[in-house]
Amino acid sequence: MFRQRTLQQIAQRRGALAGRRAFVGFDGFVDTIVTPVGRRHGQGEAFTPIATLTELGQRVLAAAGKSTNIELYPRMDKLGGNGPIMANALLGGGLGVTYVGALGTPVHPVFADMARRARTYSLCAAASTTAIELQDGKLMLGMMRTLDEITLARIRDTVGAARLDEEIAGAALLAFVNWTMIPHMTAIFTALTEELLPRLPAAPDRVFFFDLADPEKRSAEDLRGALAAIARFSRFGRVVLGLNLKEAQQVAAALGFAQPGKDEASLRAAAAALRGKLDVATVVIHPTESAACATVDGTAWVPGPYTDRPLITTGAGDHFNAGFATGAVMGLDPEGCLALGVSTSGHYVRTGESPTLAQLETFLANWR
Repeated sequence: MFRQRTLQQIAQRRGALAGRRAFVGFDGFVDTIVTPVGRRHGQGEAFTPIATLTELGQRVLAAAGKSTNIELYPRMDKLGGNGPIMANALLGGGLGVTYVGALGTPVHPVFADMARRARTYSLCAAASTTAIELQDGKLMLGMMRTLDEITLARIRDTVGAARLDEEIAGAALLAFVNWTMIPHMTAIFTALTEELLPRLPAAPDRVFFFDLADPEKRSAEDLRGALAAIARFSRFGRVVLGLNLKEAQQVAAALGFAQPGKDEASLRAAAAALRGKLDVATVVIHPTESAACATVDGTAWVPGPYTDRPLITTGAGDHFNAGFATGAVMGLDPEGCLALGVSTSGHYVRTGESPTLAQLETFLANWR
């Protein structure tokens, strides 16, 4: 049973996290989680929500040539962005974290708890997202012009050139996420592999984790350029490319492969094909119901603890990424990394909280 094997590995490798650090960047969002109102019966929460993306889409389409008003009922404001959410989850799992990103000037209150527990460097004002969560998915409406300011020069000026070298050299994990929304990210990748990393001490066990963050709005040419830049990090450590199902389909299309479905065989085959094409250590594909990955030694797949009644879904993929990356730093095998990923995500969507390693062990032992 894969869960029991993973629990045994965690028990054996728990000490591998002691003193280890992650360097994560570079986005930052203030997320407002909302529910769309279908019909009101009174004040406050006295309403019937719009339940599905299909229903919401039909409401919007019916307004063509006219107009409509859709009330968005606020549930919470929370820290957002692929980087901060992943960083928060890594902290929960036991890694030390340095976070560099768009956290606000001064740092926005939603990031205050993370800033108390991590070394943080804020590059610019935070972006913002209104996250419309529904039973069958979510619609993320973002305002992200501030992310245009994120360049390697801004990062060096904010952190300090010498300090930046020290932070990267001392990290067991470097996670660079949200390529899609940061216009200069490919240039940052190129500068890191051509200018910064070559002068640092070699660390072949260092893990580089990349998350594209839904590249639908970027051209296939841009996407291929980013993937090539990501592959060049392989000279300096183990590269892991993490993809949800939609992202895997977009990457497959850009590289000329058949798009994967949700079934185990398709996910294994796609992960292997993409890994072989990019020549990186690991490609991970994680739909909501399961997860698969490919390494040079073959493929692995695990089912996930899917629930059709999550408390929250925004950030589920970032929690998967944090769990998988933590497993990689610990030295778990691919199946164990996948199990830690789906468990971290599964715990989060049920509770809204980033789990500790001990909570993950309990979750792994007991999920239904």
